[in-house]
Amino acid sequence: MGTVGALRTLAPDLLIDYLADTALFPYGEQPDHVLISRLVMLLTEATRLLGSTLVVIGCNTASTLALPALRQALDVPVVGQVPPIRWAGRVSRTRTIGLLATSATARRNYVRKLHTDFAADCRLIIHGGRALADLAERAFAGEDLPLTSIAHEVAQLFSQPGGENIDTIGLGCTHYTFLMPFFRQLGLRDVLWLDPAPAVAQQVLRLVNTSAAPPATARDSAPQSRRGVFLMTALPEHTAEFTSHLKAFGFSGCRAFTLSGACA
Repeated sequence: MGTVGALRTLAPDLLIDYLADTALFPYGEQPDHVLISRLVMLLTEATRLLGSTLVVIGCNTASTLALPALRQALDVPVVGQVPPIRWAGRVSRTRTIGLLATSATARRNYVRKLHTDFAADCRLIIHGGRALADLAERAFAGEDLPLTSIAHEVAQLFSQPGGENIDTIGLGCTHYTFLMPFFRQLGLRDVLWLDPAPAVAQQVLRLVNTSAAPPATARDSAPQSRRGVFLMTALPEHTAEFTSHLKAFGFSGCRAFTLSGACA
C-alpha cells in the first residue's frame, strides 16, 4: 500500500486495482514453492479478470522469490519491489548499511546478490523478523503504537557487530512504509532512512508513459471505464472498519477474490 500511496500522490487519476493475498499472510512464513505457484495462479487470473496492462509486486518477499516466474507467465510488464541495497550503497558514508526485512526476505539469495553486485564495499547488517510486519499492520489501521516496540526491533541492527557504524537503513518490507513516522521519532539523527515506495512509483509511471496502451484513468469518459477495486483473498473480520482505512488510498471498499477468478 505504500506504493499505492506514492502513486496517488504522483498520478491521482491513475486507475489502480489492488489484490491483497490476505489468506496467506504473512508470505514470509510460507514455503518457497507454495508462494511461487500461488503468485503465478493469482496474478494470471487477476490480470485476465481486470484487464491489467501492468503489474506491480508490492512485496519484497514475493519479488525476491517469484519475479522471474511471473515475468515468464504474464504477458504484461511486471515491476518488483526489492530491498534498497543499491540505493543504500550509493549514499552511505560509513559504508555500513542496515536492512529491516522479514525473515523470508533476509534469507533470500537475491538479497546477497544485491549486496555483492551493488554494495560490495559496504557491510550489510540485516534484521529479519515478523514483529515489525505486525506492527506495520497495526499502524496502517491507525493504532498509536508504543515507540518502545519499534525501538526494540531497530536496536537489533545496532546490537550486531559493526552496528554502531550504521548510517543508512533501508526498508526491506513494503509494510514498513507505515512505520516511517515512528522510525523518525527514534531520534537517530545521523541515520538516513530509505523507503523504496516512491522510487517504485516513479518507475511504474515511466513504464505507463512509454506504453503503447497506457492504463485507463479514473476520469475516463468511456462507458467501460470504472473505479479501481480492492480485492482480498480473505476478508477482514471487521470489514467496515478496514474499509474506512482504504479511503485514503482511493478505494471505496473491498471485495473477495478467489482463485476461480470470482469476485464477490
